[in-house]
Amino acid sequence: MLVLRDVQKTDLPGLKRLAAVLNTVNLPNNEETLEAIIDKSVKSFAGKVKNPFEREYLFVLEDVRNELIIGTSMIIAQHGTYESPHIYYDVSEREHYSATIGRHFRHKVLSIGYNYEGPTEIGGLVVDPPYRATPDKPGKQLSFVRFLFMAMHKRLFRPRVLAELLPPLLPDGRSLLWEACGKKFTGLTYLEADRLSRQNKEFIKELFPSSDVYASLFPERVQKVLGEVGPNTKGVQRMLERVGFRYVERIDPFDGGPHFEANLADITVVRRYRSVKVAEEDFDMEGDDVLVAFERESGRNRFRAVRTMARLDDKNAYLPARAKELLDVPPGAKVSIIPFE
Repeated sequence: MLVLRDVQKTDLPGLKRLAAVLNTVNLPNNEETLEAIIDKSVKSFAGKVKNPFEREYLFVLEDVRNELIIGTSMIIAQHGTYESPHIYYDVSEREHYSATIGRHFRHKVLSIGYNYEGPTEIGGLVVDPPYRATPDKPGKQLSFVRFLFMAMHKRLFRPRVLAELLPPLLPDGRSLLWEACGKKFTGLTYLEADRLSRQNKEFIKELFPSSDVYASLFPERVQKVLGEVGPNTKGVQRMLERVGFRYVERIDPFDGGPHFEANLADITVVRRYRSVKVAEEDFDMEGDDVLVAFERESGRNRFRAVRTMARLDDKNAYLPARAKELLDVPPGAKVSIIPFE
């Protein structure tokens, strides 16, 4: 059984190990960046970031038996502020017709947009390659734990939830859209621009063209990836669509990855959220497949969750002894539950 929990400062070596293997946009192989992400998350879980919409929560998935951090996921309470706006391209279609020469064209057009009171964003989902596609479904656990946490604390999040999905990238990690557009206006590589944009987005607003961009001017292979989901992210797309997310005709201005959104209250597993007491009796039979969380008001490890079988009634949750041990939850304590489906 795996444990989902809030990241701790002592997890830095484990995150560095993951980052060294993957070095993704979500988990960069940069110690200073990782330390900053961890610090912001620890303060957010502790409520030390006073404005709840400035909080960022990093969850880790731990293989307790092997003492390994095998994955991460994140919630950004509000993606888009006055200091750091949420920037995107709206994707639309524009028609042109000339009666003189009898020609009719449909063009895909990219229009840059800014959101200063943006949605809550879910992201940062990373799974160690050896654990992918295993029966424990670590990627799904890391994804669903964010919905569970948001269901527990709805007032801390925006009514709208955004997921930015990665498009197909080149084998060396470069973005076709960035090579065709962003690099020409900034002189930066894709990774340099992404790293800089985490601290300061001013260069995007000042250097990107403010007028519409006709995608027809890009090479054919660039046009094909706009709004497309990369092969390694197809499973995430299907999962999001099953729980209520939809593509909203917006893309990332750096790589062209599609934006999927849903109302928090309409996400299916959030609608089925329950809070019940832990029964004293252990449960060791077939039951409901659920994600169950226990949260403390103080201490270092405030949040813990596990995927387990359970029997539920109106007031109680009957959990296996191992699940209660990993959650470190006493009988009679309140736990939070969503279905794992």
